[in-house]
Amino acid sequence: MSKWIRKGDKVIVTAGNDKGKIGEVIRRKVDRVIVQGVNIRKKHAKRREKTPGTGILEMEMPFHISNVALCDTDGKAIKVKVRINKSGEKELFYLAGDKEVALRQVRKHT
Repeated sequence: MSKWIRKGDKVIVTAGNDKGKIGEVIRRKVDRVIVQGVNIRKKHAKRREKTPGTGILEMEMPFHISNVALCDTDGKAIKVKVRINKSGEKELFYLAGDKEVALRQVRKHT
């Protein structure tokens, strides 16, 4: 399980029916993620006064976080490491060939 994956990150699916698909994390809850355009299931919704969507709806369903990996701009899975930059803040980075590429800042959850 990757503790570095969070909402807004670009990920690639590494296992399951949608293996190889790339999408953005919409939501994360503990060990489950919902990725845009991945693991789409059909839900049959009854007509109700308050519910705008009726009929058959297609929606993304959550799946385990171990089935996704962070990816770079080319869509290749990457392994991230943590370092402290010059300003004293933690940041995630990965190796692209022999150079280090900064992914994003790490901030504590409050």
